[in-house]
Amino acid sequence: MKGDCNRGSQCNFLHSYSTTTEMEMMTQLTGHTKAVKGIALSSSLYTGGQDKSVKVWNSDDGKCTTTVPMGSEVESLLIASGWLFVGLPNEVRAWNMQTNAQQSLDGPKGQVYALAVCEDALFAGSQDGSILAWKYNTAVNAFQPAYGLYGHAGAVVTLQAAGGRLYSGSTDKSIRVWNIATRECLFTLHGHSNVVMSLLCWEQFLLSCSLDGYIKVWAATPSGLEVTYTYPEDDQGDELDGALALCGTVDAQGKPVLLCSYNDNTVRLYDLPTFNERGVLFSRDEVRVLQGGPGGLVFSGESSGDVKVWCWTKAISSTG
Repeated sequence: MKGDCNRGSQCNFLHSYSTTTEMEMMTQLTGHTKAVKGIALSSSLYTGGQDKSVKVWNSDDGKCTTTVPMGSEVESLLIASGWLFVGLPNEVRAWNMQTNAQQSLDGPKGQVYALAVCEDALFAGSQDGSILAWKYNTAVNAFQPAYGLYGHAGAVVTLQAAGGRLYSGSTDKSIRVWNIATRECLFTLHGHSNVVMSLLCWEQFLLSCSLDGYIKVWAATPSGLEVTYTYPEDDQGDELDGALALCGTVDAQGKPVLLCSYNDNTVRLYDLPTFNERGVLFSRDEVRVLQGGPGGLVFSGESSGDVKVWCWTKAISSTG
């Protein structure tokens, strides 16, 4: 299915219209009745939503093969080491994707908004500002509580792991950098004036976006991490739309591209490291989650419950 609406730029809904000819919508997956908040990939596609379900989609034909009722709103999904992790209120649900064994990881207080794996531990960021860690014990074939990381004054809504460090973003407008080996908070980064919604590790940089509308690029300095670039560069006060989610991918030529969704129902594409704009993808509703896939595929989950699959047009033409 093409991603271009037959009304083109005259469409009042802008449900799949874009200002770039380089990327198009391959297909749209419908089934969730409320916002999609988590997307994860293995041999199948997994989506989780506020309709209290996880859906499994066939990667070949895009059909939903399984719907798993969760009983509570799903705010995050993660696949790692053969396990599917689901962030729920007051728990993380874990499924072994080979044996179908499952385990409930208790301990979080409030909704689990973010999940990450770093070193040999699973981390969950929750509504009360804590980050809890579990490790898998092969002797008992189960995850067991390991430790907690504390310091945020608001909900932890995004986590990223790289190089033995865990990065956490919060509604308290700060980013914390944790050393996993020592379990210490190395730095607390202040640069945003609103909720830090999403983090992305790219090469040696940390990228962050916020409801303040800005994307910031952080780099290591002798004294810690400092902002080396802010997009947009000009101070636009309250005129900016809030930034919701970040995703890194590569175009048909293998060049890095950053995607950022905003609360004006758009996803904007930027070249890295220049931040030159490559185009805009429009949706009927806010895109709450972005996930990169193989071959430059991008999956976007909307507050309507729809999931769109995007691809680079040159990649399509070159393969047939």
